[in-house]
Amino acid sequence: MPRTKPILGFIGIGLMGKPMTLRLLDAGFSVNVWNRSPEKLQPVIDAGAKPCNSIAELVRASEVIILCLADTAVVESVVRNDIVASDTAGKLLIDLSSIHPENTRQLAVLLHEQCAMGWVDAPVSGGVAGAEQGNLAIMAGGATENIEIARLVLAPLYKQLTHMGEVGSGQITKICNQMIVSCNVLVIAEMMALAKQAGVDAKQIPVALSGGFADSKPLQIVGPEIAADTFEPIKWRVKTLLKDLNMAVDLSAKQGTAVPMSALASQLMQLHGSHGYLEQDPSTLIKLYTKTDA
Repeated sequence: MPRTKPILGFIGIGLMGKPMTLRLLDAGFSVNVWNRSPEKLQPVIDAGAKPCNSIAELVRASEVIILCLADTAVVESVVRNDIVASDTAGKLLIDLSSIHPENTRQLAVLLHEQCAMGWVDAPVSGGVAGAEQGNLAIMAGGATENIEIARLVLAPLYKQLTHMGEVGSGQITKICNQMIVSCNVLVIAEMMALAKQAGVDAKQIPVALSGGFADSKPLQIVGPEIAADTFEPIKWRVKTLLKDLNMAVDLSAKQGTAVPMSALASQLMQLHGSHGYLEQDPSTLIKLYTKTDA
């Protein structure tokens, strides 16, 4: 019987990459893995993933290469210094990272010209819980034939995968997503601080607003954590929202449009991060609005 599942190579076993890889393995995919910090590979190796000593080795051994990396600079480095240099033609790269759409388009052209490799930008929304449960929302950009491969390969990870257009359009859509999420989380923290100060039982806010127009997934996730002053385990990071807000501001400048709410959110997120919270969960944003003794 012919093999129907392509061999995957997964680069980036972090907060999101680990549960994604585990789900791909559970779905029967053969997955080669590489991570900058090799010690983080052990849980996926124990589940059946095959570790590679280098990115070049992973690319040679895989048919579809999946990236789940921290930011634009890291993706740039991996693609330009390792994947292009591996000189392996005719494969597909799926980038689950959230990076700048302009860089995405440049890297896609580079891979096509140097390696005849296709590119799908497929950033995700739903956090660690969504990755663990396989109900992520994925917004994808790329050629139709490559998107269809991505639908097959990423099926264990998503509830909804939407083809947004050509390469780069997935990243633009993710920026739009993060504009909403970031502004939402900031106003939730502001609101919860006000409610606490005014004597309301903050633990009841997410319950009281459930199902109403003010309800949202961020409210139901960070609201109880803020009410209880519980900021761990870390499920996502302030620096991630800041990175995406900064991309929103940059993209809007290039397009000649205004994003005043997101620009303010970027400044507030930067202020919070400057106090030592860049690596912390966004639920810590309540501390921006909480009075402390001098």
